[in-house]
Amino acid sequence: MYWPLMALSVAFIVAYSMAVLAQPTASGERVVLVGVHVLAWAVFIVDFIVRITLTARGSRLAYVRQHPLDVVCVLLPLVRPFKLLGLLNNAPGFRGNGGNALRSRVVVSGAAYAVMFLYIIALTVLAVERPAPHATILSFGDSIWWACVTLATVGYGDYAPVTVIGRLLAVVLMAGGVVIIGTASALIVSYLSERITHRRRDEHHEQG
Repeated sequence: MYWPLMALSVAFIVAYSMAVLAQPTASGERVVLVGVHVLAWAVFIVDFIVRITLTARGSRLAYVRQHPLDVVCVLLPLVRPFKLLGLLNNAPGFRGNGGNALRSRVVVSGAAYAVMFLYIIALTVLAVERPAPHATILSFGDSIWWACVTLATVGYGDYAPVTVIGRLLAVVLMAGGVVIIGTASALIVSYLSERITHRRRDEHHEQG
């Protein structure tokens, strides 16, 4: 069931992207896209209910606490594609607990999550802002630029959401930017610290 769910996750984000970016006018196209959304969401809900049902009665609450992303995916199916990125941990070169393997895993996974995070929020902000009166975010280019500036906590102010949902998503994006920048800074410090340690060890061996 794992791979069909992953395929549905991809189908959901593709259909959502087409609905927002292409804005299909033909009724048949809209029906297909809505059908993909509804089918994928329904399967996500059924999958979660089945897994809860198969869990021992006394352990169901613990299961929910241990799988918060699954709960969020049921409420917000747009989050589901993030589970796809978990496959990166099984890629060659990312296995092991050594410093280089761990850093590679964190860097690649972090970059993938950041790109997905930025893309989904930019897409959703465009969807809610474009029809609003006095909106400044009217194209995907505008929304991507706004999302990048907000994620980096620069805040030029040339584009800004005017709807309540858009502003809430901006807060989420700002919080994500702080986490991403903090993680990147920690990785750089870790790498430099390890290089300095190796350098001192080599110098000590040379002197000895």
